[in-house]
Amino acid sequence: MKHLPADQRPREKLLALGAAALADAELLALPLRTGYQGRGVVAMASDVLQHCGGFAGLLNTPPEKLKGVKGLGPAKRAELLAVMEMARRALAQQLSAAPVFDSPARVKDYLALNLGGRAQEVFSVLFLDAQHRLLRLEDMFFGTLSQTSVYPREVVKRALQLNAGAVVLAHNHPSGLAEPSRADEYLTQTLKTALQLVDVRVLDHIVVGQGQVVSFAERGLL
Repeated sequence: MKHLPADQRPREKLLALGAAALADAELLALPLRTGYQGRGVVAMASDVLQHCGGFAGLLNTPPEKLKGVKGLGPAKRAELLAVMEMARRALAQQLSAAPVFDSPARVKDYLALNLGGRAQEVFSVLFLDAQHRLLRLEDMFFGTLSQTSVYPREVVKRALQLNAGAVVLAHNHPSGLAEPSRADEYLTQTLKTALQLVDVRVLDHIVVGQGQVVSFAERGLL
């Protein structure tokens, strides 16, 4: 980056103008630090984002997929994986400290970080304590891009094991918009009925699409 004017270098630009002033590739260039011969670090960062499908994809990219990006050796891959895990843990810590609906936007951000870049459909559950603080996020069921088999008894069983008082259901739509389907609505009501039998409330069902997150509670679908 030494060939760039000082005010265009990502580090100097961040310190002068704040992180929000940086483009995605510039921001990612900071933990990468260096590129490789013939490819500067900002261009290399752009390659990483393109390979992974942006930051949402990067946050859920398995380590082996990062090996496919030229210039990403073990040290750089380790640094990226550490940064991504810190982002997830920071949000999880905040959700564990206060009721999740003190900040519904934070819940959406947390689920987008965990589900937004998945290539496969995943059904996850946020298990909450009696004060609606996060106990654990668990991936419960996996499917194809078009179908996931969800077993209510397994969700009920896990809620009882964790002594949960409430849950937030979540799944992703990897191939399209986050608009809930009729099947999503039916599944939500089935799970809500099953969990009511053990005094566990369904507070929301959140669908994560590509760049979009939809809340059943906000839509009045619960």
